Amino acid sequence: MEEGARSCLLLSRSSLEQDIRASYLMDHMISDGVLTGDEEDRIRSKLTRREQATALLELLLRKDNQAYISFYNALVRESYGDLASLLHNSLPLVSPEAEKSFSDGGTRYVQAVLSEGGVPQRPVVFVSRSALVNRVREKLYRLQKEPGWVTVFGMAGSGKSVLAAEAVRDHALITGRCFPGGVHWLSIGQLDRADLLVRIQSLCFRLEQQSQEKDPSSSLHRPPGSLEEAKERLRFLMLRRYPRSLLVLDDIWDSSVLKAFDIQCRVLLTTRDRSLADCVSGSKSEVAVESGLEEDQALEILALYVNGKPQRLPEQARSIVRECKGSPLVVSLIGALLREFPDRWAYYLHTLQQKKFKRIRKSSSYDYDALDQAMAASIQVLSEEHRELYIDLTVLEQDVKVPAKVLSVLWDLELEEVEDVLQDFVNKSLLFRDCHHRPYLYYLHDLQLDFLTEMNRSGLEQRYSQGPPTSGDEECLYWFRFLTYHMAKANLTQELYSLMFSLDWVRTKAQIMGPAHLINDYVEYGAILDKEVFKSTSGEKLLEIQAHDDDVLCCAFSPDDHLLATCSSDRKVKVWSGTLPSAIQILDRLQTDFRLSVSNLFCVVCQVWNVERGTLLRVFEDEHEEQVNHCQFTNTRRRLLLATCSNDKFMNTKLWNINKPSSQNTMFGHLEPVNHCCFSPDDAYLSTSSSDGTLKLWEVSSANEWKSIDVADVFPEQREQTEVIVKCSTWSADGRTIICAARNAVFVFDIETEAMLLEIRTSRLSTVQYCHACPSSKLVAIALSHYAVELWDIETSKKMADCSGHLSWVHGVQFSPDGSLLLSWSDDQTVRVGAWETNKVHTSSAVCLKRDSDVLFNNGDITVVAADNRNRLQVRGLATLQGHTRTVLHCQFTPEGHTLITSSEDTTIRVWRWRTGECVVLEGHKEQVRCFSLLTTSPSSETHLLSWSFDGTIKVWDMSSGERLQDLVCHQGAVLACDVSPDGQLFATTSADKTAKVTHSTESRSCVRLLNGHQDCVRSCRFSWDGRRLATGDDNGEIRLWNVKDGTLLKICSRDNKDAMDSLHGGWVTDLHFSPDNTVLLSTGGYIKWWNVEKGEALQTFYPTGANLKRIHVSPDFSTFVTIDNIGILYILKKVE
Repeated sequence: MEEGARSCLLLSRSSLEQDIRASYLMDHMISDGVLTGDEEDRIRSKLTRREQATALLELLLRKDNQAYISFYNALVRESYGDLASLLHNSLPLVSPEAEKSFSDGGTRYVQAVLSEGGVPQRPVVFVSRSALVNRVREKLYRLQKEPGWVTVFGMAGSGKSVLAAEAVRDHALITGRCFPGGVHWLSIGQLDRADLLVRIQSLCFRLEQQSQEKDPSSSLHRPPGSLEEAKERLRFLMLRRYPRSLLVLDDIWDSSVLKAFDIQCRVLLTTRDRSLADCVSGSKSEVAVESGLEEDQALEILALYVNGKPQRLPEQARSIVRECKGSPLVVSLIGALLREFPDRWAYYLHTLQQKKFKRIRKSSSYDYDALDQAMAASIQVLSEEHRELYIDLTVLEQDVKVPAKVLSVLWDLELEEVEDVLQDFVNKSLLFRDCHHRPYLYYLHDLQLDFLTEMNRSGLEQRYSQGPPTSGDEECLYWFRFLTYHMAKANLTQELYSLMFSLDWVRTKAQIMGPAHLINDYVEYGAILDKEVFKSTSGEKLLEIQAHDDDVLCCAFSPDDHLLATCSSDRKVKVWSGTLPSAIQILDRLQTDFRLSVSNLFCVVCQVWNVERGTLLRVFEDEHEEQVNHCQFTNTRRRLLLATCSNDKFMNTKLWNINKPSSQNTMFGHLEPVNHCCFSPDDAYLSTSSSDGTLKLWEVSSANEWKSIDVADVFPEQREQTEVIVKCSTWSADGRTIICAARNAVFVFDIETEAMLLEIRTSRLSTVQYCHACPSSKLVAIALSHYAVELWDIETSKKMADCSGHLSWVHGVQFSPDGSLLLSWSDDQTVRVGAWETNKVHTSSAVCLKRDSDVLFNNGDITVVAADNRNRLQVRGLATLQGHTRTVLHCQFTPEGHTLITSSEDTTIRVWRWRTGECVVLEGHKEQVRCFSLLTTSPSSETHLLSWSFDGTIKVWDMSSGERLQDLVCHQGAVLACDVSPDGQLFATTSADKTAKVTHSTESRSCVRLLNGHQDCVRSCRFSWDGRRLATGDDNGEIRLWNVKDGTLLKICSRDNKDAMDSLHGGWVTDLHFSPDNTVLLSTGGYIKWWNVEKGEALQTFYPTGANLKRIHVSPDFSTFVTIDNIGILYILKKVE
């Protein structure tokens, strides 16, 4: 290793040892070939995380430059961006002229470039496919002149990823005129939106790090907060800082994911779906990876399986290759079988030649020559008994892993015998085993499952004809979770009706799995069930309690569920009595849609538990002088007490006996508000979490302080700057440890010694809102402000799961008493219930509004038009307009209100008579049309329209005829905004090239002013009503005011008062509006601000529930403001006189 790299590791060693998890990084380093399996085992044998990190760094110091680069790339991929930045400046760089070529055709310089870009190295078992590699390189050379797409497609297991990596491993491509900016590899796979955002954030960070190395004057930006912002950031980086680079997207499954990379750059993608590239714009070419290998390549693979040489293989080997047409999957399957029985060449050849197997139908997503022959040949080598057992695996659900105990129920065999059979299947590559779990989990590849389903379709109905299992064995929960799925797939509709409305089934599943799974079944198979019968289960509201005069902050049930305590901002605590219903009554009264607001949740809870009556038993209202934040009953009925905590200065924690009118005890010790209180499992102690930065433990019997933990001491560098608030605490199931949350971290303390056992740090841009320990395991659930819930095992210090789905801050989580269910609630006005064992999340199919909207103000009436998530236009309560084929980006009414204009990602503009649905289509832009504007407000010229696009052009249209009147090229980058002056003589444009321009709107269309000074993309602009000023806003949150006459800068709004997010708006400045008297400027971004134009100072700020506001609509009198946030909430704000 170079001396500079070694010195950097030594200098950064303490920081790395403190933060990294070696287990996360070693997987990447093993795949890069710089770490062996034995070395990984030695490191994992260390007892603690820090010891493992120390061992990894000691090993790394003894390795070469390639190991340093691999370690750096692993840090970037695992989101250790701050640590990767410590190593970036010392990355080994080697001159290409001074290096010899390696056997793979590249140089050490090329390898360094590819490693820095995250391109995977060659696999250990590698078969050269020169013809295909050259075809891919030929397509890549075509990208030299213009951006475009090269698609490498083929069946699973055909080697697309290896082929793509080999194609870019070329000296001429990297150092010539094609991609001197480098190659940037991004592995995709099957992702949701949250995971996709993380991947793009990681790529942007890597690109900005490399750019800063080349140009120290460039600065690092905060991570993009949304997919749209991430797409724009990546577009800027690829077009401005890496204009001649290649982006490789490996394993793309979904067109919606691919659209996020439609940014006018050079892209190489691998996929199973040939048609995916149809959803993006630009030139396209493709390379098909044929299902058959060349004979010598296939023989080489067989030789590797049997540890021999190709020329020494028997003649049957060539015949097998010819018989299966060189299918990589067939060759691999038969090679795996030959590994165990190397003398069966003739037998497997005979099997292929003699058996005629039914081909997979075209309805399957896999229709390749010889695929069915490979599957059937592998199954035929099984014994007849094992063959029948393997065919029974048809009933498994795709992508679901099952333990051997489930198959023991299916096959009616002893567990040990089942494990022996499964081992045989695994050895023959007919089944896959997940060894990361104990007991082992087994699953089928989707190709194998498709083939079995087609072959055994008639047997599915017989499999379920004997009725459902009713065992309560926890190992057999699979059947209770997935039986309805299997019956629906087998088209057993009558049996499904009987099952789902059988009280025995409902009672048993509710007891074992909880009500959430039952409710999900009714939602999932609602289209199959009889609608009238289904309606009868929805129930009606039985009781609603007006519990308090102000916000209800917390509610808690007694151990026997007969009492409900509520506390409120009205400083009162109330206790209610009720009667517990049966499980069937609860199910009948739960709503089938879990999208309930938090306030409605309290109503539903009251409805469920107070079926017969909702009687107010006790009110405690005289002792707390400030709002009561939390309340909790003891965990057992032995001695029922209620604990409360409040914002009071001194007497802020109290214990109540509900049979007495006054408090039993008051705990003195906290000098700031107490946010949360929690009884220990044995009710001997009470923990309190306070804004004074401490966590205190109290003896319940005496109300004396037992222990005090100063959590603020964990934040020494921040304590003097801002206060440390301990939000909540929770006890482990055994009562030996206590977990608390503060800022962006969760801490686990030993009760006896008060020592910190574990620290869980989340992102710096997120805060922990709540945490709760599972009562039946070592898991703790953490609610986060970045819309997610995390599950951690505090015994192994490992994160077990990320539960995504919420659209805003998650404020609370709660395990069910048996630990099988997890409840979470959020600012997005939803409550979610999930069984974390199955990793299933219930989502709603409801239509929601997007942020692209317009508002028509007419004599006090407000008409709102907005695009929905199905690319339709919704005119609130009046019309639905269909026509655009892709996302609608902008919509606007004309002044008289009869015409609606829309633009879309489908590159078209549509002019609608929205009441009748008639429209004129304007076509001509090559990229998505972001926005448009009427060229003049005079009625005689109203049919002229100005539009702008990411293709960098502005076009003038005749709206009536759809004729394109003029094309203008105004900027070098994408045009992001445009506005026409009130007199119609000028229009302003802003661009990703960080400039704004003022242009004559007459026929000459000449540029009048070029406005420079912004340090980031200029995203918005607006003329004042008198036409004398122009306001522009950029992606760094900066707003500038210009003199239109001479182009001078008049003011920068609050330049020195940026917040911690390095932006005045928590993001981009997306829209601007002047008041009619030109004295006030309105701006939107992460939130809404009103500014004094003369002073450039903020007058007022409004913070919405969501973020990333795109536009705001203002009434003519500047008194009403309408916008939609990223959650889909519509805001109508009124000016208070």
